[in-house]
Amino acid sequence: MTIPHSRPVTDLFSADGRLTAIPRRPARREALLAHLTETLFETGRAYREAEVNEALLTVHEDFPALRRYLVIGGFLTRTKDGVAYRRQQPETPGAALPALA
Repeated sequence: MTIPHSRPVTDLFSADGRLTAIPRRPARREALLAHLTETLFETGRAYREAEVNEALLTVHEDFPALRRYLVIGGFLTRTKDGVAYRRQQPETPGAALPALA
């Protein structure tokens, strides 16, 4: 069962496009991660960790936490050696999020 969000994800951002805080509530954080994945990463493209960090740093200083949430949540996959990241297809994200609760 999905809990509807009372506010749009854009409410999490300041006027200059920076994320004001990483949501603590899993459903709200999942909506944010879906938004970040859609706006920052292309499907089918491999990203180096530095590229992922740079993209996430454009929205929030705690890019390691955002990167970790994206991987744990299934929005990005990471190779075993940690060299490359890829955006997942839209239907897979969120599968691992209950583990964050």
